[in-house]
Amino acid sequence: MNVNLSLMTKEDLNEVLEISSVSLKESWDLDSFCKELSNPLAKYLIAKINYKIVGFVGVWTIIDEGHITNMAVHPDFRENKVGSILLTSLIERCKNDWGCNSLTLEVRASNNAAKGLYKKFGFLEEGVRKKYYRDNEEDALIMWKR
Repeated sequence: MNVNLSLMTKEDLNEVLEISSVSLKESWDLDSFCKELSNPLAKYLIAKINYKIVGFVGVWTIIDEGHITNMAVHPDFRENKVGSILLTSLIERCKNDWGCNSLTLEVRASNNAAKGLYKKFGFLEEGVRKKYYRDNEEDALIMWKR
């Protein structure tokens, strides 16, 4: 399966929102994604298969650190390495193009699939944000790749 990556544009927002809505328990709204396009710290990659967006990942680059804001792959395209392809490209771009020496993110404590993916890429659990998620007050694990 051929996955093509590019930076997110305004034309991509509706598809990104749809993926976020069906993939994440707490999805951002259209306005939030729209604001990211004008945020100088934010960069978003989208993954397309046959011209259809199937996943995305976003990061804020602050000095020499990247904070992964959100990542999702449409349920119909999971198990196709789309998440790994997105994360590989994000890590490379953060290091080579955007000057990041480390990356961090928060992930639901119960999200074993995401934790496994991040650990595969060298992220380590280094902290907890108690009751971080508003929908159910679940803790978030803070993970770092240095």
